[in-house]
Amino acid sequence: MLDLIRAFMSLDVTLILIGVNISGIGLLREAKWNKKTRQWEMPQLESTRIHGLEITQTEHRFELIEIDRFRYTTPKQIQAFVDHLAGIERHLRLLNAKEGMLTGGAMPEYLMRRTGGVVGLLGRLLEDGAYEAMESGKELIDEELLDEIVLRRDEPEKAPDEPIIPADPPSADKPSPQTKSTRPRNTTFDDHGPASATGS
Repeated sequence: MLDLIRAFMSLDVTLILIGVNISGIGLLREAKWNKKTRQWEMPQLESTRIHGLEITQTEHRFELIEIDRFRYTTPKQIQAFVDHLAGIERHLRLLNAKEGMLTGGAMPEYLMRRTGGVVGLLGRLLEDGAYEAMESGKELIDEELLDEIVLRRDEPEKAPDEPIIPADPPSADKPSPQTKSTRPRNTTFDDHGPASATGS
């Protein structure tokens, strides 16, 4: 993945990439597989210190912008959250949707309480809610409908979303049993050259 990003960076374009916990997952630190410990390791690379943080040469090519969750304490924070909900509300295509469906009454407080202001959780809750509203024929999102939607945040026994790193990367000299072919290769679309060459 990092090699692909570097290839894009050689083009005359500006890339805006979005991810979760970029500094923690090792993408920009070139994690390497240690055969002895059978674990992924992030070795120290040529680096410099910026604002007291170790920044690798690869990380230095990127400007990381931290986007925090919405807060709901000051009037300015509340307004920013409500404005975000209003933007989502404008794009929801439900037959019985009404103005203020997400922004009116106690709905902003309800959504903040359910999602903690995390944009990903908010999006998932409203997406699942819209799907349920269409499936049930209600065609409207309200607290009663959203109460039926279960979020990962509501299940503390489950671990948070993390990148899935295989315990042992597949070896090039040992084919995986899933990829082992049981049938001969289909030769229907093989190119046998010009017809005159095959005739002679």
